[in-house]
Amino acid sequence: MVPHLVLVHGSRLSGAQWAPQLPLLERHASVGLPDLPGHGSRAGETFSLARSVEVVDEAVNAAPAGASVVLVGHSLGGYVAMAYAQHHADRLDGLVLAGCSATPKGLGAAVYRGVAALSDRLGPHRMTRINDRVLRTRYRADLIDPVIGGGYWFEPTTAAWNDVIDLCRPDMLAEVPCPVLFLNGQFDQFRFGVRDFLAQCPQAQVQILPRASHLANLDRPRAFGDALLRFTADVA
Repeated sequence: MVPHLVLVHGSRLSGAQWAPQLPLLERHASVGLPDLPGHGSRAGETFSLARSVEVVDEAVNAAPAGASVVLVGHSLGGYVAMAYAQHHADRLDGLVLAGCSATPKGLGAAVYRGVAALSDRLGPHRMTRINDRVLRTRYRADLIDPVIGGGYWFEPTTAAWNDVIDLCRPDMLAEVPCPVLFLNGQFDQFRFGVRDFLAQCPQAQVQILPRASHLANLDRPRAFGDALLRFTADVA
């Protein structure tokens, strides 16, 4: 039986974020790509962490009977994955957390509230132009065009990050028994609080992808996919 991977995207993107990994992953696993509330196919829904957990549960329950299930979350999706594991750890065989090993409090929380407020002020049209320019400058067209094609979703940003800041802490992982991997880019500002998470989840592994930023699955698409498959093979 092939394993089942559920990949949860980051803020403002959709399941299309994982397009660079799909050709590799789908050769070895079934894959679920849920869109979080307010994003992609769920653009009409209001974001909340609780509703996001329900959406992830639907994707987990879609696994083939008997398949091992590995939940993967990036950034906002990583905090959602932690919340899911906190309440439904018995349904997971493994958990991969990418770009979310920072405790959202203090100055960092203030910065992200400010970023969300700025996005609201600039509006979706200007933010779309900014995102397009940044992503097309950094990445090859064949890599980034499918990701951009999934659209940007700015409206839920404030609600999403308010929930993360108010509700997400390392102790969410304290009762999670399954294997956990923190998979971070070398230059990701979200990885520098990983020790706080390891204190709560000592069985976790840490892997750093050299020359990768917060968008590690785009910076190092093959290395990111290979890391997921190695971890999945171990837990399966």
